[in-house]
Amino acid sequence: MAVTRNIKYINRDFSTLRQALIDYSRTYFPNTYNDFTEASPGMMFMEMAAYVGDVLSFYQDNQFQETFIQYARETSNLYDLAYMFGYKPRITATATTNIDFYQQIPALWSSGQQIPDYSYTITIPANTQVQSQNNSNINFIIEDPINFAVSSSIDPTTVSVYQQTGGVIDYFLLKKSRKAISGNIKTTTFAFSQPEEFATRIINDINIIGILDIVDLVTGEKWYEVPHLADESVFISVTNTNPNDPNLYLDQDAPNLLKLQGVPTRYATRFIGSGSLQVQFGAGSPNDTAELITPNADNVGLGLPFEIDKLTTAFSPQNFMFNDTYGIAPSNDLTVRYLTGGGVTSNIPANNLTVLPINTATFNNFSLANTTIGNYVFNSVSINNPIAASGGGDGDTTEEIRQNTLANFNSQLRNVTQDDYLVRALSLPSEFGTIAKAYVTKAKAASDTPGETPSTIDLYVLTFNVNGNLTTASPALKQNLATYISQYRIIGDSINIKDGFIINIGVEFEITVRPNFNSNEILRNCILATQQYFSLDNWQFNEPILLKEINLLLDAIEGVQTVASVTINNKVGTALGYSQYAYDVQGATQNNTIYPSIDPMIFEVKYPNTDIVGRVVNF
Repeated sequence: MAVTRNIKYINRDFSTLRQALIDYSRTYFPNTYNDFTEASPGMMFMEMAAYVGDVLSFYQDNQFQETFIQYARETSNLYDLAYMFGYKPRITATATTNIDFYQQIPALWSSGQQIPDYSYTITIPANTQVQSQNNSNINFIIEDPINFAVSSSIDPTTVSVYQQTGGVIDYFLLKKSRKAISGNIKTTTFAFSQPEEFATRIINDINIIGILDIVDLVTGEKWYEVPHLADESVFISVTNTNPNDPNLYLDQDAPNLLKLQGVPTRYATRFIGSGSLQVQFGAGSPNDTAELITPNADNVGLGLPFEIDKLTTAFSPQNFMFNDTYGIAPSNDLTVRYLTGGGVTSNIPANNLTVLPINTATFNNFSLANTTIGNYVFNSVSINNPIAASGGGDGDTTEEIRQNTLANFNSQLRNVTQDDYLVRALSLPSEFGTIAKAYVTKAKAASDTPGETPSTIDLYVLTFNVNGNLTTASPALKQNLATYISQYRIIGDSINIKDGFIINIGVEFEITVRPNFNSNEILRNCILATQQYFSLDNWQFNEPILLKEINLLLDAIEGVQTVASVTINNKVGTALGYSQYAYDVQGATQNNTIYPSIDPMIFEVKYPNTDIVGRVVNF
């Protein structure tokens, strides 16, 4: 008859396993073996068994630990878990700065006055690399092209007199600014002789930032990067012209329109190490166009095996036919351009980016009236970074990958709170228009106009005009914003994009100056401080004006003895260049605070040089 053995399964380390083996032998084999000294042969086998058990237990615990993002320590496992939760680790941090581009342009006479001759304007293409004068290995890249002939509220061209002789202007100076990131453009080729299912290629390099573009060498077709291969929709940019949209092409604050487009030629990337970027393509045939089919009752669930009942099937809008293509597989060689760079060394000082590669710029007009002037203008193109580059550094550390992954998983890139919608609106790429100020609030039923669809969220927005003042957003800009937010909106949220209200104000103050101080200098310092205080960068929707803060600001300026008074008055009237909305400043003032209205509004000093007035009075 079998004997029941009392076996413990909670012993995990060497000492407890060793003791358990000794106790087991003493209990069940007391007459067979009883020599438990350190030098006995039996103890050698027991300790070897305890050693094997301890090692196996360690590796089992370690492997189980590596399956949790909170406890994983192996870098490769952290990368895999991060992608499983939807976070893409950052290998390197790029530095950013602003770069000013200049070109001279001749003057011409028109209606008795001199104006710039824009037939000599120059274009600098997108993805242009500029270099540091001290280190040719450090490059910065501008994403958007520069056309000196175009000026808008988003991309203004500053015009100033550069050279004149005897009161006659010889040349004007045009200036444009662009944001640039540190990086080098490198090129490689992926070879394909025939389609491969889920073809994978790996780019090995140092400090890889990401893919710039992938193009088919034979057909010239562009491939699009998506977060996952099942994701078929991408944002594309089309120029805001009459053929593209006859209703919106006149809107100047949105030079490009944002569209959603399904793309079968797509790829997904993931870092598998600090120096390896994996690129994966789909599995479909180039002749397969199933992903372009519109869902209908005849094709939804077409690929279900054995025509199983659809009632309990989980359908995905990305794969409603249950096919396994996930995008098509490339059949021709692909040219891949990718970016590398960043790091601490990319934090270069100001006035260091001055080298523009030769033959980068081109004239907009290929038939110039004077080639000599043309050569002079072409050689006049120059660049400079007025501020130091910052932000460059190492990529995510092990702990940063862990924490960023947990944060990313909670948000899921969706707009859940009001602040999520606010940040998403402000992050609209500038080529589709600039959202200067935004405010999100729960919709009020009384605020809906007749015939308007009730919304759960009201998003109030304002943009900049060509002079940098606040103005209402055009229909094209609102459409771009709606398209952009649609991909991050929860299905239960209904969003109504509305115009915020602008209240223009003027500031008048009176001060007394201490003895032995220059009154004009002190007054100028007070006006400059007040202009800085009311700078649009410092103001948001529904922010009150604290008169006490202005008093303290002026009182802190050296030479000011007393702030006699500070008065805020409303500036209104479109004929005078102000907002059409009047505001009862006196009625909204309580306890030295000017409160905003119930409707989302923002205070703006539109003309700070004339609307901020100060006076010196006697004590």
